[in-house]
Amino acid sequence: MKKLLHLLVITIPFAVFSQPNTEVYLFDLATKNNQIQLTNGQNISNNEGYDNQPSFQYANTILFASTRNGQTDILSYNINNGDKKWLSNTQQGSEYSPTPIPTTKDVSAIRLDTTGLQLLYRYRRGKSKPIHKELKIGYHVWNSRNVLVSFVLGEPQRLVVSNLKKNTHETADTKIGRSLHNIPNLNLVSYISKKNDAWEIRSLNVETYETKKITNTIPNVEDMCWLADGSILMAKGKALYKLHPEKDTEWKIVKLFDKENFDNITRITTNRANTKLALVAELEKTLAPTLENIRWIAGNWKGEAFGGITEENWSEPSGGSMMATFKLIVDGKVNFYEIETISEVNKSLLLRLKHFDGELKGWEIKDETVDFPLIKVTKNKAIFEGMIFESVGPNNMTVYVSVGQKDGSNAIVPFYYTKK
Repeated sequence: MKKLLHLLVITIPFAVFSQPNTEVYLFDLATKNNQIQLTNGQNISNNEGYDNQPSFQYANTILFASTRNGQTDILSYNINNGDKKWLSNTQQGSEYSPTPIPTTKDVSAIRLDTTGLQLLYRYRRGKSKPIHKELKIGYHVWNSRNVLVSFVLGEPQRLVVSNLKKNTHETADTKIGRSLHNIPNLNLVSYISKKNDAWEIRSLNVETYETKKITNTIPNVEDMCWLADGSILMAKGKALYKLHPEKDTEWKIVKLFDKENFDNITRITTNRANTKLALVAELEKTLAPTLENIRWIAGNWKGEAFGGITEENWSEPSGGSMMATFKLIVDGKVNFYEIETISEVNKSLLLRLKHFDGELKGWEIKDETVDFPLIKVTKNKAIFEGMIFESVGPNNMTVYVSVGQKDGSNAIVPFYYTKK
């Protein structure tokens, strides 16, 4: 029994994450007027099964773990011409988390053998050898050619700093997450602490082992990456968030992938120049655009937004439509109301609404409505142009609304609702 439990502990990280049908997507990344722009998105894995853990090796090369013949091997993707090259073909196991080793052409990756043995290997010219024969590493990042920071399996999980030249392995923290990154322009590594209910992004000094809190994560999200200016990106569902620890007080949505056919974004990474961004997400299955498939929107929902209390009441489908009333209360007074409908129109769905001030005076012209055509319906989302309804369990819903700003840009405002 002890041997069985030990094997389960070793294999949990990859056994769990190998289930979803994930893909690796690549985007051009640019920043204009402090706004992140992602364009020319493409599925670069385009492969049935598990494709995950991308990392940039060179300016034009991405490494990631990809499924073939029932196992995962290291795949190299050339950004310039789309060519793919397998860097491993291990018959007795699978590779995960391929990572370039600094100042070398070598690659490190975690190999899980069919026997249950899990070790970190160095790959060079088609050959491999263990970097350490005892540490059961789940995730890792190189701080330098000889300094390795790892998530080491066990109970609890440990944050271990290894100096391969000195052959030292020091535990700096416990109860950590899988996301390990070098912090730009600093000789520090970031990691996720899960010691508290509110997870933290913390920094680690690899020489003194001192750790400091940077900020809290998005609730229950652990995948992130750094931008060169010191900003952090995280993702949840179809939304990409950004926060600069020294400038921002809260996470803000900078991109909503409402038209893309993927969801549940996890890993994200950028190249050193911050001109490319790669992310991992699950393929999204669409449903028929019917009211029955969005029946879960019905209910009395309450939450907070715009510095006040929000309430939204949706009826069950009837007569080819669903109807809602909305109000925002700020400082004890109604700021504005809305009347909303979702109707079955031309074999699709159409969301329409009208605004009223606290005295029920309309904002729009008499017969004018604000319309949101449907993009698609999925198992837990109704995606309209400019508004997304997302089911987050039986009693929670998030509504993402695109709100115009004074400078002509649009900001995505999330409304977090609980069913009453």
